[in-house]
Amino acid sequence: MSNASGSQSSTKAVVHGEDLGHGNSPAAWTCVFIMLIGALVSSIAFAIANSPIFWAGVVIIGIGLVVGWAMRRAGYGVGGSKLKNTH
Repeated sequence: MSNASGSQSSTKAVVHGEDLGHGNSPAAWTCVFIMLIGALVSSIAFAIANSPIFWAGVVIIGIGLVVGWAMRRAGYGVGGSKLKNTH
């Protein structure tokens, strides 16, 4: 039997009890904080029609992504080696 939209159903089982982590880590929080600052800078620059400052805000958002990625690689992401409790 075919679906009217043309898509096929997935055969993967969904596990609802699995803990996803939701990104609660120093890497994620730092990434989001830096990106929010970049969005604020870009938003203000857009409102005052200042292109160079707008693009500086976009660059800050990119820096936030790189910092988050680097911190995750350094072990500060969800389940990272720096966050494991060894007591």
